[in-house]
Amino acid sequence: MLSSFVLAATIFFSSLAAASIALFILPRLTGTARRQPALLPEGDGYLEQAVFLFEGKELVDATRPARALLSSLVGERSDWGRLTDYLSRSIDGLPNLLAHPQDGGEVELAGDMDSALSVKAEWFGGLTRLTVNDTTHPGIGVLVEGICLRAQEQELTELRECLSQAPMLIWRTDDKGTIVWANTAYLDKLMERDGLTEDDLTWPIPALFVHHAPHTDVSRRISIGRTDHMEEAWYDCHSYASGEGTLYYAIPADSAVRAERSQREFVQTLTKTFAHVPIGLAIFDRSRRLQLFNPALLDLTGLEFDFLSARPGLPTFLDHLREARIIPEPKDYSLWRQQMAELERAASSGQFEETWILPTGRTYRVTGHPHADGSLAFLFEDISTEIEMTQNFRSELQLSQTVIDTLDEAIAVFSAAGDMIMSNAAYAALWKVDPAATLGSIRILDAVRHWQTMTLPNPAWGDIRDFVGAFDERADWYADAVLRDGRRVDCRVIPLQGGATLVGFSTPPALPPETDRIQDKVTRPVTETI
Repeated sequence: MLSSFVLAATIFFSSLAAASIALFILPRLTGTARRQPALLPEGDGYLEQAVFLFEGKELVDATRPARALLSSLVGERSDWGRLTDYLSRSIDGLPNLLAHPQDGGEVELAGDMDSALSVKAEWFGGLTRLTVNDTTHPGIGVLVEGICLRAQEQELTELRECLSQAPMLIWRTDDKGTIVWANTAYLDKLMERDGLTEDDLTWPIPALFVHHAPHTDVSRRISIGRTDHMEEAWYDCHSYASGEGTLYYAIPADSAVRAERSQREFVQTLTKTFAHVPIGLAIFDRSRRLQLFNPALLDLTGLEFDFLSARPGLPTFLDHLREARIIPEPKDYSLWRQQMAELERAASSGQFEETWILPTGRTYRVTGHPHADGSLAFLFEDISTEIEMTQNFRSELQLSQTVIDTLDEAIAVFSAAGDMIMSNAAYAALWKVDPAATLGSIRILDAVRHWQTMTLPNPAWGDIRDFVGAFDERADWYADAVLRDGRRVDCRVIPLQGGATLVGFSTPPALPPETDRIQDKVTRPVTETI
């Protein structure tokens, strides 16, 4: 029995020893292939392919690494847009490939020499499956952390290039106002201002602007003062809170400053010019707010300076003109408002001109002129004196016409151009025509033809026609003609100032009977002798 126990113990310990030896030796006999998994990261860091499944351009499924990759790609575009944008930067021909899907097909594209990515595209049943692989570990998938890192490094490189090439000045300060970072444009401008080189710059660098206290989300116009090395430079500065510091953007504004300065100078010039013009001027911008007016507008309209300087709108401006009785009082206010709207439209098209007769007896001419920028200019001109002069001139003409109408001699006055500008009642009675009632003007040629039709042939009519159109030195001369009814007409042709010509016609009294004429001849010498 003892021997049986010894035998059993021997077998047990032999088996235990054999198992121990097997556990120790077998791993070494299988080589490194079984040790490879021990080199992979544990847990979520294992190597796995990034696979995306799209229906059209909508993501319907993705592996864990694929979703992690998408989350690392910033932007507001869709999952499809952000992924294809990122992959297209490294893989040529990918956009064209994805734009022409091949149902049931399979294509794999590798990136350029600097890229470690490849994409395998598969199409089936209206779905698109994209598999992103790492070419440095073919056949075993891609480590998503590596893809994300490369994407972030690429994005960081691009951002650095964008900031370096940006024409605006960008810098960051800490909570104490010390500059802790600045882009290339800022450093270049600093070196230009102070006449420094790159080797002369030390951190913290000095500030370009004297005052740039943080005003979050507020735009301010600041300048770099003129120095021995550069002219004054203007910028529109924007500042934003960033962590414990402030981020600044300074956009060059030299062109805007010059334009605004030129505009101010132009407005000042206009103001000085129109300050001495007797015509009232009111200029409204495209939003119909008053932008410019001159002192004459105050004098003509009686509006207060405070009201005009507050830049009222056009409707309010017209309301005040009505209240000041500059615009004739309307019977229907709503209709008047409609007329004012039409006034604005007419002025905008350059078709507005009206004459306003004020209750005070004054008369204004109001015109509207549009401009290319949408602004609108109104001109107020007091034409009372002009109207009065016109009325006086008309009165004088009427008086002159009345005077010459009392003359027995028929008179016609022709201008240097040959137009009849005046005639009297005796002319109308003699020649059976009233020039005042004739449509259009009567020229000397028309008058001569009419005279010829009513008289016997006479060369004097041609002479009168040539005399009226002559420009050399002229003198009075006389002629006579015979009407077709037998009456004689004495003509006199008188040159007037300005090249005008007066032609007068008179009919002498009828001759006495023959016996009376003979008796007159016999008795006249006796009478003269006495």
